Amino acid sequence: MQQLSGMDASFLYFETRNAPTHIGSFAIYDQSSAPGGRVTFKGILANVERRLHLARCFRQKLITVPLDLDHPYWIEDPDFDLEFHVRHIALPQPGDWRQLCIQVARIHARPLDHSKPLWEMYVIEGLDQVQDCPPGSFAVLTKIHHAAIDGVSGAELTAALHDTEPDAQPPPPEHAWTPEREPSSLELAVRTAANNFRQPFRFARVLRRTLPPLARVLRRNPDVEVESSATVPRTRFNGPVSPHRVVEGRCFSLQDIRDIRKRVPGATVNDVVLSVCSGALRRYLEQHGELPKESLVAMAPISVRSKSQHGSAGNRVSAMSVTLFSDIADPLERLEKVHRGTQSSKATAAAMGAETMTDITQVLPGSLSGLAARLYTRLGLANRVRPFLNTVITNVPGPQIPLYFSGAKMVALYGMGPIMDGMGIIHPVFSYAGRISIAVTADREQMPDPERYAECLQASFDELQEAALRPTP
Repeated sequence: MQQLSGMDASFLYFETRNAPTHIGSFAIYDQSSAPGGRVTFKGILANVERRLHLARCFRQKLITVPLDLDHPYWIEDPDFDLEFHVRHIALPQPGDWRQLCIQVARIHARPLDHSKPLWEMYVIEGLDQVQDCPPGSFAVLTKIHHAAIDGVSGAELTAALHDTEPDAQPPPPEHAWTPEREPSSLELAVRTAANNFRQPFRFARVLRRTLPPLARVLRRNPDVEVESSATVPRTRFNGPVSPHRVVEGRCFSLQDIRDIRKRVPGATVNDVVLSVCSGALRRYLEQHGELPKESLVAMAPISVRSKSQHGSAGNRVSAMSVTLFSDIADPLERLEKVHRGTQSSKATAAAMGAETMTDITQVLPGSLSGLAARLYTRLGLANRVRPFLNTVITNVPGPQIPLYFSGAKMVALYGMGPIMDGMGIIHPVFSYAGRISIAVTADREQMPDPERYAECLQASFDELQEAALRPTP
């Protein structure tokens, strides 16, 4: 039995009926590379079963503490049923990209069953008219609760399910899997009492680690230019969310993005991605006559996972606030400003200490966190308080070599993320095999035209690339 960290548990406490907090991805596969040129659902089930030992989250389920007086626990599910988690559907003809996005959004909108291990996988057949994908391709959608993994551990989960050769086999388990008995309420009460007795000492340790970096930020070290994102404009994406979702995305050449960044000394691939998203938001809101005068602000998660923590589940993330400079029309000037802004935000995050937020969440009572989330929704505070961000843009680096699932070659990979009241749009960014996908998950009421937003992503990239290739005067 393993207790969730405060940060992992926070994704459970802040989950609401309209805002489940799982993350996910969907990949498209060319089955012509598989043995016999065909992949069967039975073969996929057998392949996943052979890999269950490679990630603990596959067979772990939640045990909650009565009254949420302490964080929940993971146990090895004694009733684990693989066929409950791996499911099979097919698109009707013609099986195009828009149909796939609609189906993916519907599945992603549904909450996970908290009485089971918190993941589901859907094999989606019938992809016959998806651009850059051969007819007869299939997709695999995977959704898993954010309490179990973050972006980096999610990428490691992807690696566990895939091979680098079509006919490769996973390593055998070192030990036989053993299910666990569910603890009684009395056992949980004893553990809770012991943990709560230690809580004041734990809080004191966190306070000792937190106050010095906080003081450094407040003193505003003259050698560090700290960016201020105090003014966050309200957009259509900053209200309460519905239970419905839309999903879209575009793929770009990673080399093209690397070439673009060379036009601004010191700029990174992530700076270019932020600029593309900024340009897309600017264009989309402008088309709707809603572009605010102030710049939009994004939150960018930062992994604080050490080398020793690679391969472990859970969340090891901090975050930085990034001004997107969506008020600037010129794409190269916007990229330069974004680059300077991210340097400043990274300096602030470094001054605070990468694990400060992780430490703080560890001592927050679960009942208090859950109550705060419910009150925020029920009182409609998303419409009453000033927004603290407009979107999340999370960039997860992936493998740059082809991957195979049950022998089928992955040809595209897109991410999906959670949204919440006050933040109805998120941009998951994945890189894979020389390509980088910028996807969007949004509330369907706030973005009824996701295909238009995908066009804005493409137009923003094209505009920035054209400006970057233009000779310097």
